[in-house]
Amino acid sequence: MLNHSVFGDPAAPGVIIVHGLYGSGRNWGVIAKRLSDATRVITVDMRNHGTSPRTETHSYPDLATDLAELIDHLGGPLHVVGHSMGGKASMMLALTRPDLVDRLVVADIAPVSYGHSQVQYIHAMRAVDLSRVTRRSEAEAQLAELGVEPALCSFFTQSLDVPGKAWRINLDTLEREMDKILAFPQVDGQFAGETLFLSGALSDYVKPDDRPEIKRLFPRSHFAKLPGAGHWLHAEKPREFEAAVRTFLGL
Repeated sequence: MLNHSVFGDPAAPGVIIVHGLYGSGRNWGVIAKRLSDATRVITVDMRNHGTSPRTETHSYPDLATDLAELIDHLGGPLHVVGHSMGGKASMMLALTRPDLVDRLVVADIAPVSYGHSQVQYIHAMRAVDLSRVTRRSEAEAQLAELGVEPALCSFFTQSLDVPGKAWRINLDTLEREMDKILAFPQVDGQFAGETLFLSGALSDYVKPDDRPEIKRLFPRSHFAKLPGAGHWLHAEKPREFEAAVRTFLGL
């Protein structure tokens, strides 16, 4: 089962937050704690991330099955908030197990295939000489020297086990499965629940051309943008992101 943390009243209605590629539940700790004043909030480490199981595969049907197992264990349905890879996993969950999803928030991703790759970040993380790292800032400095932008240096090193000299990310499986991560499976079903596609105004991950496919799969979808935010909208504009989620979920 996926490693997870619970914030707030265990008996309250719940929302589960699903992180993106190279992330973990700890990336969402601040937002989870703030939202927990109104609801139970669950953060997860997806497979091959954090302290959840390492596997040989990383497809969206796999990720959706993992989430379904956890929600069945916790007691659903739950509101679901997913960012990037986590947004695709959340969409697949909603399409295949709609009984487990109340309202759905998809943060800066669409149910489409993308042409860019994220493998360069795997290469950068592998290139860090962990034997010389005694604190996260030293790993951040090495990543910066390798050309990784500052915000992502800090983000990636949250998944670094400094004493253990190891990444809490299964780099081998993620590199091998990158084509599946960038794609989205063909799905015939629909999710009839209310869905918010919340994007960064400076991001191009959700394009006008994507809307027909979004509406086909999520007929009750709504669209909103956070001004001044890019793909990492929850990190760049955390208060605005939180406010949008509260409003949509009625918290």
